[in-house]
Amino acid sequence: MTTALCFDLDGTLVHRTEPYDAVTRAALADHGIDADDALVSTAQETFWRAHEAMDPDPFGQSMQVVLDETGADGDPEAMVETLRERAYATTEVPDAARDSLARLAEDDALAVITNGMREWQLGKLDYHGLTDHFDTVVASYEAGAHKPDAAPFDLLRERLPADEYVMVGDDYEADVEGARAAGFVPIHYEGPDGDGPDLWATIDALL
Repeated sequence: MTTALCFDLDGTLVHRTEPYDAVTRAALADHGIDADDALVSTAQETFWRAHEAMDPDPFGQSMQVVLDETGADGDPEAMVETLRERAYATTEVPDAARDSLARLAEDDALAVITNGMREWQLGKLDYHGLTDHFDTVVASYEAGAHKPDAAPFDLLRERLPADEYVMVGDDYEADVEGARAAGFVPIHYEGPDGDGPDLWATIDALL
């Protein structure tokens, strides 16, 4: 029996080393904008509204609202690129995850199912040298809906046929409830500081 082992990206494979509001504030500072908490919140709220609505440029919208609010003269595309660079640089992949993925990729079909824009999410995998471990990556934007909707899980099935599908993720609603409703076997990752057994040791033992 073939098993496809699927992972969420943010918070599961890739972990933040700095709060995202600090990343946003630093990216704006790189473009000469001294952002207070209210402006950072406005930028992030604008992004999430656009992201949930599947707007094609949620990051650009968030940077444009900063320019509109401050009256600053800036290039939203350049600001987004700075934000991307800082966002990637302030993430890490646990050594245990790297070791486990390398072993699993030798014998199992591996995939990523992630909420977000494909280019942005693939960039994170490339940045951390993880891309070659995975047979396919499904981003919610290309599926037309975010997890916990069934669409990303259904698209994964189309791209990666298997007898059984397992989904590993940190977001209970999106990754556990969504996966279960779509017919996947869910594994809840409670983070590196969780009280449960080590995720990567458990996966190695099971598979």
